[in-house]
Amino acid sequence: MFAILQSPTPAKQTATETINTLSSRLVSGLLLEDRRAAILGLRSFAKEYPASVASGALRGLIESLSRDAADVDTVKVVLETLLTLFTPNESSPEASDDIALWLADEFTQRQDNVTVLLDLLDTPDFYSRLYALQLLAAILSARPERTQECVFTAPLGISRLVAVLDDRREVIRNEGLLLLTSLTPSSAELQKLVAFENGFERVLSLISAEGSLTHGGIIIQDCLSLLANLLRSNVSNQSFFRETGCVPKLARLIGDAVRNQESDEGVAEWAKPQRDKNMWGVLAVLRLFLVQGGLGTQANQLSFWHSGVLMQVLHLAFSSSTELAVKAEALTTCADLIRGNAKLQESFAQLEVVAVTPPPTATAKDAASTNGVAKVNVIHGLLDLTLTISSIQAFDVRLAACECIKAYFYRHSLIKMHFLRRAIEGHSMGEDETANILSTLMRPPEGASFSDPYRSWLAAVLLLHLLHDDAEAKALAMSVTEGDESAGEEVITCIQTLSAILIGGLQRRDEPRVLVGYLMLLCDWLFEDPDAVNDFLGEGSSIQSLVQAVTQASHGGTIVQGLCAVLLGVVYEFSTKDSPIPRATIHPILSSRLGRDQYVDKISRLREHPILRDFEVLPQGLDRNQVSGLPEVFFDKAFVDFIKDNYSRLLRAVDRDPGMEISVVANGVQKGISRELVDSLRTQLDDKNQALQKAESDSLTLERKLGQEQADHRRAKETALMELNRIKVVNESLQRNHDAEMARARDEHRAALTHLQAQHKVTVDDLYSQISQIRRQADIELAEVRRRDDAERADLRATIIRLESELDKINKDHMQDIRTAHEEYSSKFALLEARTKRAEERAEEAESRARRGSEQTLEGDKKAANAAQLLHEAEEARKGVQSELDDLLMVLSDLEEKRAEDKKRLKALGETVSDVEDADHDDDDEVGSEEEEEANEDRDDEAKSVPKGLEGANHEHHGSDDVD
Repeated sequence: MFAILQSPTPAKQTATETINTLSSRLVSGLLLEDRRAAILGLRSFAKEYPASVASGALRGLIESLSRDAADVDTVKVVLETLLTLFTPNESSPEASDDIALWLADEFTQRQDNVTVLLDLLDTPDFYSRLYALQLLAAILSARPERTQECVFTAPLGISRLVAVLDDRREVIRNEGLLLLTSLTPSSAELQKLVAFENGFERVLSLISAEGSLTHGGIIIQDCLSLLANLLRSNVSNQSFFRETGCVPKLARLIGDAVRNQESDEGVAEWAKPQRDKNMWGVLAVLRLFLVQGGLGTQANQLSFWHSGVLMQVLHLAFSSSTELAVKAEALTTCADLIRGNAKLQESFAQLEVVAVTPPPTATAKDAASTNGVAKVNVIHGLLDLTLTISSIQAFDVRLAACECIKAYFYRHSLIKMHFLRRAIEGHSMGEDETANILSTLMRPPEGASFSDPYRSWLAAVLLLHLLHDDAEAKALAMSVTEGDESAGEEVITCIQTLSAILIGGLQRRDEPRVLVGYLMLLCDWLFEDPDAVNDFLGEGSSIQSLVQAVTQASHGGTIVQGLCAVLLGVVYEFSTKDSPIPRATIHPILSSRLGRDQYVDKISRLREHPILRDFEVLPQGLDRNQVSGLPEVFFDKAFVDFIKDNYSRLLRAVDRDPGMEISVVANGVQKGISRELVDSLRTQLDDKNQALQKAESDSLTLERKLGQEQADHRRAKETALMELNRIKVVNESLQRNHDAEMARARDEHRAALTHLQAQHKVTVDDLYSQISQIRRQADIELAEVRRRDDAERADLRATIIRLESELDKINKDHMQDIRTAHEEYSSKFALLEARTKRAEERAEEAESRARRGSEQTLEGDKKAANAAQLLHEAEEARKGVQSELDDLLMVLSDLEEKRAEDKKRLKALGETVSDVEDADHDDDDEVGSEEEEEANEDRDDEAKSVPKGLEGANHEHHGSDDVD
């Protein structure tokens, strides 16, 4: 017993071996309890050894979700193990980000794996639903696109996820809300499915149930995030949102929030931050419907207007209890609600809002009182927000109010002119100069440059948008003047006033933002407007001051210097020879005092400045992290687009010749000389000059060639005459020699012809004699051939006659032999028949006697033997006759063969053999075959007539014959 206790302990298993053992049990276990125990063991290792557990048991765990789905406890443990694998201990040696990707790949590579998790959402169990949602979220974070595809493809996948929003258990509902939010930011198809599953109604109901915008917690932010995902850039969902009556519900949410914050009870301080986030979120959702240039933007704007959303948002923007960030977002939303919609822009001006500042007098015509609260026209309220609030913290609100005013007259020329006329009238009459853009720009208070630099900047931006690309508005603004001419004061135009303020600011080194505002306004106003340029050049010192600002270091740095260079380029580009300072005078100033390189460098550095270059990606507003100082906002979007569009043209402006003027068409009237026409004419003139020079050079070349060719022609003509004379002499000499030669040749020809005629006659006589001799010889040979042929024909005829006689004899002998053989056969056959008949009679008599009784058996046997003997004799006789008949047939066949050979020989000799003989032969054959058939029939009859008693003996006899 003690020996057993002292035995060595077994070796401990490593974690890897244990995990492998548990994985095997999970896969091969037949009992549910065994599999659950294995899963519990794997769960204990999942935190520290995620890679080992995943590599060995991941597929088994996933398979267990479907195999053991009926057991809630097992499913819970499996889901906990899988979630643990996604979030292992960071201190674990196997911890790695790749594990999550591996796990997600295993789930998403098979559609059934994701479908199993979605099926768990149909179970009422708390942990099964919660863990399934968390596991789907973990898979989605690792492989977003694949997970979206699997959920989209799964049957009722989106329906089950959206149904989770109706779960009364907040944890599950919130987890489902987060999962839907993560699932829908980029997939338009999933967004549509969620919307068509009554997603909008469920989300809005959830917002109302959770305390709405005022008292709701972070769950409201999640709901708004889901709404934003479903509506962003999805025109179909936006239309569905409108058509299902969700816009009024959204308006009620905003209205309830506004009423709650303005009620006597108000909102608790601790709830205000979350309320502001909720308000900001719902305004951001509204702006998703109002994307500029979107397909459904116009319809969305009208829907929000009719549902009262615009009024609620405007009320929120002008409420004193609204936080500045929410107020700025509300004003921006108002701007989006009316931008580009002429009907809403016109109706917007009829609204009233709470006055930002109290009206200067109790009888102000634009102010009203409702329940003791002063109200003003919305445009005046926006101007007050833009120009009268000097707090840096309210900069975003001022900027948003400015955007709202710009949206009010955006692409609406009538509203633009109305707004500008009201500003001019107010400036001329001196009414409420604090909220008048012209008064703000042309009569800035002392010290305003540093106390509130953005007041002038915002006024300049508004005036810039009023004048941008609008010749009528520019002409109206140019009519504004300062000074009473009747009182002896100097009259100064608006442009000269603005340029004087700008030059003074450059010299005083005012705040750069103020200078930038004036420079932006002047650059945009003077561009493509020669009249405005002439007005600017009416003050001669302006050019010198701008050149000095560019060449010397200024307070504004690169931005101010670059804008001054741009303004100089615009002035030079659109000046004319009739300007107060002609182009010919401006160009030397720019080229000598400023210099082309410095001009290009300043504009290039302005274009590359981060504030201008990265304008679209930089936040244009107050930086909340900035402790002090002004916001880094210098430019307006319209001016940034202006600079970027005309950058190359501004760079080349200084390179243009002073004699070339720019053609500008304003209101259908061309101003200045068309530079394109001048360039075209100059190009044509250069082409014609070059063509003329080329023609002259070609003409000179051709003249030289003509003189050379004429000299060559004269020399060739003289040479040809000399050669012609020489040829004539030679020809005469040759002609004389030719006549002599011809006479001699004729004589020789006659002699030769006579000789040849004599020789020909002799030859013809010889040929005639030879022909006659050959004819005689041929006649003799022909007679001899005919004689031999006749003799051969006679011999052949004699031979044919002899052969025919022999053939007739042979035929006769043959026929006689056949008849003789036939007669002998007939006689013998008749004799044989008689014998056979007698034998049959005897056999019948013997058979009758054999039937008489047993006492005559011996005598019957003897008689039977006799009968058998007689039958044997008859058979022998029949065989003899048959053998004789066979001999005759052989003789007949030999005769036939001989006859056939004779026919062949006759045919070979050319004789004709008649078919009658063949027919006779065939008849003989038929006769012979008929006789043979009759003989065979007689033998059969004999065999049938044998008595039954003698049948055995007969069989024995035939057997012996067969053996023989």
